Amino acid sequence: MIGFEGKTALVTGGSRGIGRACVKMFAETGANVIVNYRSDEKSALSVCAEAEKAGVKAIAVKADVGDRQQVEAMVQEALAEMGRIDILVNNAGIWEENPIDGMKPERLKATIDANLYGTFYPIMAVVAHMKVKKSGVIINISSTSGQRGEAFYSPYSATKGAVISLTKALALELAPHNIRVNCVAPGWVETDMSRPSLEDPKVAQSVLAVTPLRRVGRPEELAGPVVFLASDLASYITGEILNVNGGSVLCG
Repeated sequence: MIGFEGKTALVTGGSRGIGRACVKMFAETGANVIVNYRSDEKSALSVCAEAEKAGVKAIAVKADVGDRQQVEAMVQEALAEMGRIDILVNNAGIWEENPIDGMKPERLKATIDANLYGTFYPIMAVVAHMKVKKSGVIINISSTSGQRGEAFYSPYSATKGAVISLTKALALELAPHNIRVNCVAPGWVETDMSRPSLEDPKVAQSVLAVTPLRRVGRPEELAGPVVFLASDLASYITGEILNVNGGSVLCG
């Protein structure tokens, strides 16, 4: 049985999609939750209200994870409100088409800021607190795109590949402090970010053709592996990349 009573989880990009599903599942298993959002306060507050139905404390904190000062302020506010952060889920990110021969510099920078700096900065902000407690769990959300590449989305692939390498490096660095660092790599998931592409019949057909389970994932099917990796059931797992993709990418 997974239970997080007395613990607190911070989920970046927690107002929608995979992040929202993670917030709800952490709450259902007893964790207090901190919902980071960048702009959609209404959605962030609504998921907090849903989480509180499970009898836990939930707060929404606004911050652009690609801005270090905002992230540090977010973590300080969260610690002041909650007193502790036991679990960090780096979920916030963007996925934008950006062909290499017409690369839009502003999209390149935005992707690097959100997906890569947006993973570094929250870790940098919480790790000192976790070291003092001599415990903690960090879970990064990567992508199958970071494992096999994705045409026309090279900035996304590059940043998600970097997140995988970062996970492995920090697993080694932080293990002496009893801080575990793991990664979940989703395939196609039914979220606001992917829905416009999946509504194109040709795209949907091509996705299903390379997915052995013949369907896209649901957000809660990603939240389950995240919650598992954060739990004591995974206490001997660190530096792992857990693929959750319906079989579309099979790698060790």
